[in-house]
Amino acid sequence: MEYYLRKLIEEGENQHVDFKYCVSDSRKIAKTLSAFSNTDGGRLLIGVRDNGSIAGIQSEEEIYMVDTAAQIFCRPEITYTIKQHTAGIKTILEVDVSRGTKRPYLAQNENGKWLAYFRNNDQNLLANRILLQVWRKEGKNTGVMVKFGKAENILMDYLAANGSISFTKFRKTAKISSYRAESILANLVLFKVLVMKASEKGFSYELNPEDPMKVPEEKSFNGIQESQTTKIP
Repeated sequence: MEYYLRKLIEEGENQHVDFKYCVSDSRKIAKTLSAFSNTDGGRLLIGVRDNGSIAGIQSEEEIYMVDTAAQIFCRPEITYTIKQHTAGIKTILEVDVSRGTKRPYLAQNENGKWLAYFRNNDQNLLANRILLQVWRKEGKNTGVMVKFGKAENILMDYLAANGSISFTKFRKTAKISSYRAESILANLVLFKVLVMKASEKGFSYELNPEDPMKVPEEKSFNGIQESQTTKIP
């Protein structure tokens, strides 16, 4: 077995590496392909147990099921490369997935519903509506315009005092609709003013630590200028 592959396995599952003992359902593979494509890309190692021990694949059927996952159970279709590695008499499949350029990538679940996932450390989590907005706005050529008004300043004041905020808390504090709250948070994540944090409890939003509490006078995205109506102290 190649040194780099052995090193991947020794480091365990993480943001860019996922293990699968075997492939029993193409839809489960589609979920991982979606998460990698929507985030930073990664490698799926099939034939490796969660503890890093080598199980090996059972047959060539796994290769067919990966292809089915990418072509039938993902949309848009996800491109990948696949390699076979040997460890003694056992075979491991390495599925290499790059960060996609047509996000969001959706995977069909067992109930036929199309959902988007993202990679968070060693987990594949379901994307929320705000993250879906961020991805879709990134892919548009029309640009996005943001004006800092009362709701945005309420958000910044709250974050300055409390550090993080949930979607529900922001909507209630700013007394705005869910649609408006989602749009504001998505735009500020898009412009990297905010960062989104995911955990088992859900999602929260914080000021970008690289530039906390500083919002530029003007900002542009895809050629559209952003104007600030109220300065953040």
